[in-house]
Amino acid sequence: MSTGIIIALIILGIVLLLIEFLVIPGITVAGIAGTLLIVGGVVSGYYFHKPPVSNYISVGTVLFIVIITGIAFKTKTWQKFGLQSTVVGHAPALEQDKFKIGDTGSTVSKLSPIGKVLINDEIIEARSMGNYVDSNTQVVIVRIEKNKIFVEPKN
Repeated sequence: MSTGIIIALIILGIVLLLIEFLVIPGITVAGIAGTLLIVGGVVSGYYFHKPPVSNYISVGTVLFIVIITGIAFKTKTWQKFGLQSTVVGHAPALEQDKFKIGDTGSTVSKLSPIGKVLINDEIIEARSMGNYVDSNTQVVIVRIEKNKIFVEPKN
């Protein structure tokens, strides 16, 4: 096999890997085929050629991959394809006077450990103190942190 064919296989493999990373991310046929072509090209270089040529092929492949990766990072190619938006929302804080420690209610759904409870004629999300609580169980508020209410079964 000629050196030109081996180099063409390696370059085709690198192109397929670039397509894999930039166009169709994930593990697809392009990525697998690209990897196989690169490895096959390097192995063919060692199989069909003597050490000086095969070593040049291996070193050239590694250098080419490093240079292409460096160019992609320097030109911020990855940022063009990445997700640019961020989520900055947060759960609204509880009204200060609406709920307080010691208020009682009942679970609307199973708390495992998070679920819905009915307290002060309002259905809200609450957390149990680590235990599972069945629905229609009487509960009491034991702790309030910003927008989280912690309850435990009423004895």
